Amino acid sequence: MTIEELGERIAAMAADIEAAMCRWLELVAEFDRREGWGLEGCSSCAAWVSWRCAVGPQAAREHVRVARRLRELPLVRDAFSRGELSYSKVRAITRVEDVAHEQELVELARNATAAQLDRIVRSYRSVARVESDAERALDERFLAMEWEDDGALRVRGRLPAEQGALLMRAVEIVAEQLRADAAADQVPTPAGARRADALAAIADQALAGPGAGRTGGDRVQLVVHVDADTLSDADDHGRCELEHGPALTRATARRLACDSAIVQITERDSQPLAVGRKTRSIPPALRRALRTRDQGCRFPGCTNHRYIDAHHIRHWADGGTTDLDNLVHLCGHHHRLLHEGGYTVRCGPDGAFEFRTPAGRMLHEQPRARRRDRCDHALPRARAGARLQTLHDRLDLDLATSAMISIAPLADTG
Repeated sequence: MTIEELGERIAAMAADIEAAMCRWLELVAEFDRREGWGLEGCSSCAAWVSWRCAVGPQAAREHVRVARRLRELPLVRDAFSRGELSYSKVRAITRVEDVAHEQELVELARNATAAQLDRIVRSYRSVARVESDAERALDERFLAMEWEDDGALRVRGRLPAEQGALLMRAVEIVAEQLRADAAADQVPTPAGARRADALAAIADQALAGPGAGRTGGDRVQLVVHVDADTLSDADDHGRCELEHGPALTRATARRLACDSAIVQITERDSQPLAVGRKTRSIPPALRRALRTRDQGCRFPGCTNHRYIDAHHIRHWADGGTTDLDNLVHLCGHHHRLLHEGGYTVRCGPDGAFEFRTPAGRMLHEQPRARRRDRCDHALPRARAGARLQTLHDRLDLDLATSAMISIAPLADTG
């Protein structure tokens, strides 16, 4: 094989890879739409892709984002499926909102390098940012919180641009760290629920900081009044409520009690007779040993190392012991699944943890090995003769940005 033939073979195979990548992203988009990732206890489609497809978490999130946008860009998807656009170019294109002339965008992508297209899109996005009236927004800022009849807390507010950007960025960062986007009684959840989980985690982190004067088992700063019989499953109708707040389900109270500080109060006719000393359900020395052993959430496929709870496999209220053999670290999302989502965990004879779905299917720590011969269809091929070709002209960024504005016109803010 000559050097020229070798080069042609590489270019042809690259186009085939891009065509196959397009098909893979289409499948990811459909899997995400049908929320199949929730069936295996994953907190998001990106978490599932990272686990099952051996992709880094950041790359997995980007794959899912691109897959979702491709559904809105049929001409881009067609060129991608024919091997005429690379994933790098498609990734840049999908950052452009409100595309009015998709064909022109495809032509621009064909005739720019991936690096040039990235610069063009970044320049366009910077021009598209519209400054708000900061002074008016500052005067109108507010935050209101009120309990609703069903026990939920409603939060309403308005922030000036810089404070809003700060809050949004904090929520985004924590949401990425947690990947905890499941509601208390439902695994697949919308983006709004994921942001709510992240906001709660920010509050949790603030209360655990030095200024709060609390550490260790007091990380969750909630006061819950619950009868001992209710906590141990002997009475489903006893007291179980937040202090100065609404009632809680018994499953939620048991989850909070897994890793918390406990104060025992003896009452008669609803009047306290004796108040015991506050004790931690997990002593500090045992917590350090547990952290060393587990090094993060132990739920299969989860890589979360932040905001971890110690879960009693057999709850201490049911007579379970507080020792390493009966404890496992879980992130907030997977801790909820164990208590309120129907998932179970046990420690097997070999000391390994066995997690099962509500249907009883075991979840393995490592996903099943991927074998090419197990595919029941041929991989897509690029259009005959397709090559990922680009022009080599020097980039005129101002001209390219102007072209982008005509392709995706800016909103009229006047």
